Amino acid sequence: MLDLLLRVLAFGSGAFLVFSTILAAIRSFVLPRNESVLINNWVFTIIRRAFSVVAAQKRTYAGRDHIMAMYAPVGLVMLPVVWLILLSVGYTGVLWAVGEGSLLHSYILSSTSLLTLGSEKASTTIGSIFTFSEATFGLLLATLLISYLPTMYQAFTRRELVVARLELRCGTDRTATELIIWLNRTGSLADDGPQWEQWEEWFVEIEETHTSLPILSFFRSPQPGRSWVTAASIILDAAAVIISAVDQPRDPQMELCFKAGCIAINRINRYFQHSAHSEPNNLITEANPVEDPTRRDFFQTYEQLREAAMPVRADREAAWQEYQELRMRYADAVQYLARLTMSPDLKAIGGNR
Repeated sequence: MLDLLLRVLAFGSGAFLVFSTILAAIRSFVLPRNESVLINNWVFTIIRRAFSVVAAQKRTYAGRDHIMAMYAPVGLVMLPVVWLILLSVGYTGVLWAVGEGSLLHSYILSSTSLLTLGSEKASTTIGSIFTFSEATFGLLLATLLISYLPTMYQAFTRRELVVARLELRCGTDRTATELIIWLNRTGSLADDGPQWEQWEEWFVEIEETHTSLPILSFFRSPQPGRSWVTAASIILDAAAVIISAVDQPRDPQMELCFKAGCIAINRINRYFQHSAHSEPNNLITEANPVEDPTRRDFFQTYEQLREAAMPVRADREAAWQEYQELRMRYADAVQYLARLTMSPDLKAIGGNR
């Protein structure tokens, strides 16, 4: 009676583990919706903790960045490995429950079936059915990852193309002020609809890709000083400064871009706040990668814009108040994502001239 009970429990537990693993793979790579997958979260969190221990030994940002550049690729490769291990363990319980011999023999049979080696054969018909299904699921998991790798790297390439182009426009200081001055110098400040439209599309795309494929958020830019989070912050800060401080007619395309950016950043932030709230923070030695601008920073930016012969609002205090209100819509999300992804230091506005 006890043996029967143990076999029933082993079969139920194994079947549940197999079902959960397959469902996790489908939700990760097939379901077009931003769902938090518990198995994936555990894998990425454990790997992140291991990388954080190593990266914390580095004294410079460049050293930590070099270590963390491997985090996302390693995590992505380890994910199907963990899925395959869970499948093997689950089918071990199932095969033992249907009478395929000892646990050791059931594990060997499960592993050879999963890897389609064929060195072990099931002794029963029902055992053969389960081994064939396991081989099918093993191939399915490997195929899912291989087929989605090009999709992920295409999304990464499109993201980084905008990041690199933005760096050319905002100068070596990488500040919103430099971006605004460049827009004014090129004569596109008041009429640069295509540029804001391109950034709007970029925000829409990263919202979709970085929540449905969240590991993309941790793929680092090819250049250590770049980051998609800091790029998003620069665009949003530039739009907020223009709206609040520059005296010109309202630009609907720029406001749409600002709205799209706020929505994208906050939705990505909510996804990680919900699904990765246990993400370790001890990796980051900088307490605040994105500085919160003070009144003095804003007034410095205001003066730089005026010196660049740009039309600015006469009331600096009113401009500062409006800028604060606009920045509140995205600042918390940007700062959380900057810490989470270990983005490089960034001044929100200003910068030394």
